[in-house]
Amino acid sequence: MQTHPVKVHPSKALLKREDQLAWKIAAVAADPVAVPDDTAAMIINRVIDNASVAIAAINRSAPTSARQMALGHPRPGGATVFGADPAVRVSPEWAAWANGTAVRELDMHDTFLAADYSHPGDNIPPILAVAQTTGKSGAELLRGLATGYEIHIDLVRAICLHEHKVDHIAHLCPAQAAGLGTLLGLDQATIFQAVQQALHVSVTFRQSRKGEISSWKAFAPAHAGKLAVEAVDRAMRGEGAPSPIYEGEDSVIAWVLAGRTQRYQGDVYEPVYYEVPLPGPGEGKRAILDSYTKEHSAEYQSQALIDLAFRMREKIGDLEQVEKILLHTSHHTHYVIGTGANDPQKMDPTASRETLDHSIMYIFTVALQDGRWHHVDSYAPERAARPNTVRLWHKMETREDPEWTRRYHSRDPNELAFGGRVEITLKDGTVLTDELAVANAHPLGAKPFGRADYIRKFRILTEGLIDPAEADRFIAAAENLPNLKAGELDGLNVRLPDGKLAVGRPGIF
Repeated sequence: MQTHPVKVHPSKALLKREDQLAWKIAAVAADPVAVPDDTAAMIINRVIDNASVAIAAINRSAPTSARQMALGHPRPGGATVFGADPAVRVSPEWAAWANGTAVRELDMHDTFLAADYSHPGDNIPPILAVAQTTGKSGAELLRGLATGYEIHIDLVRAICLHEHKVDHIAHLCPAQAAGLGTLLGLDQATIFQAVQQALHVSVTFRQSRKGEISSWKAFAPAHAGKLAVEAVDRAMRGEGAPSPIYEGEDSVIAWVLAGRTQRYQGDVYEPVYYEVPLPGPGEGKRAILDSYTKEHSAEYQSQALIDLAFRMREKIGDLEQVEKILLHTSHHTHYVIGTGANDPQKMDPTASRETLDHSIMYIFTVALQDGRWHHVDSYAPERAARPNTVRLWHKMETREDPEWTRRYHSRDPNELAFGGRVEITLKDGTVLTDELAVANAHPLGAKPFGRADYIRKFRILTEGLIDPAEADRFIAAAENLPNLKAGELDGLNVRLPDGKLAVGRPGIF
C-alpha cells in the first residue's frame, strides 16, 4: 500500500492532476492487476449476502417503492430487478436504485468501520447493473467489484465524514464510480472525471441517521449508486467535473470537512488533513478481506452486544430484578446509537424500525429478554411496546470509555473492537459484568462467517419467499461467478414466484 497525503491548495497553485487524490484513485481503478483468489472468493460471499437481505426485505415499503420506480424505466437488454422475472429489464441506474434499496433496507449486509463507517456491499448493485446492461462476464464483474470495495474501504480508513455531519455515501459514490471504471475498462482520465463528479453530487448530511430516522436510510446508498452510474456515463461522453474536488480551495475538504474547521483556527492551506492508503501499481486489491458481515439485522455496533446479551441472560434468573444496565463503549456507539445521542426517539416504543435499529438500549434489551434476534419479529410494534421491555429498556444507559474508543479506531486488527463492557446491577446489589470486543461472526470472533454461513443466511432469510429450486439455482450461479460468460449475469438475480411481489402506492413513474 502507498499512503497519499491530502491537503487544500489555492487555485493559483495549479495543482497537477497527478498530485490529486481523485487521479490516484483512478490509477488504482485503471490498473489491470488480477483479482486475488481470496478476494474473488469473498466477493462471491458478499453477492450471496446481498441477495439474502434484499429478498428478505423485498416487500417492505422502501424496496417496493424503489422497485416500482425502476420498473417505470424499462430498457431492452438492461439490468434485472431483485424479485422480478429476469426477462424484465430496466435502465441500469434505476436497477441500481431498486436493488440498492432492497439490499440496504434491513441493515444486515457487510460493514467496515475505521475513520468513518461504511457498508461496502452497497458497491455491488450499481456495478452489477451496469455489467448486465453492457454484457460483461463474471470475471469482469469481479474486477469491478474488487475496485469498488478497495476504494471505498481505503477512503473509510482515512477520512472521517461523520465528525463533520456528512453522511457516509460521500465515500461510497466515488468508489462505485471507480468500480464502474474498472468494469468498463475505462482509461484513467475518464475515471478521474467520473470519481470527481461522483463525490461532488453525493455530499449529503447525517440528519438521515439522526432523530426520527426515516426510510431514506435505505434509499441513501441506492441514490449514490444511481448518481455513480450517471457520473460515469457523463464522463464517458467527455464531460468534465469540478476539479480538484478533494484539494481545491472551494472543495469538499476545504469547506465541508476538516478544512472548514481549520479556516477559523489558522491557515487552511498549511495542514495535511488526511493520509489515504491505496494499492500501488500491480498490487492486488484485498480490502474486502478486512470487512465483515452481519449475523443480526441491526447497526454493526450492536452485533457484539447482541451476542453478549445472549451470553449474559444465562446468568440472570428474573429480569424484573434488574435495577440498572450500564454499557461502557466507544465514542461512536455512545453518541450515535446510545444515550449520548440525546435522541428521545431511541427510547420510544412507537419509534420506526429504522430508529429502533439505531438504539442499542432497545436492541440489548430485546436480545437479553428473548435470547434470539429476528429481522422482523424483533422490531415488530407489538414487540417494542411490551411493558416489561419498555421498563427494562429505560433502565439502560451508555457511557463512552476511552479505551473502547481507542480500540474502535485501532489499526491493529487484533485490537480492533466494536463492542463494550456491560454492567448489570440487580436490586439486591449484585453486579454482573461481562464484555465482548467483536461479534461471533467477525473474522476474529468465536464463529467467523465462511461460505457455508453465507449460504445458510441466504436460505434462512429467503425461506417461504422463493422456491427451493430458485434458491439452489441462485447459489450455484453465484458460486460459479468467475466462470459466468457475457450475457449470463442475469443468473445473479433472484425471482419471487408470480404474484408474490408487493405493489405499493403510485407515484410519477
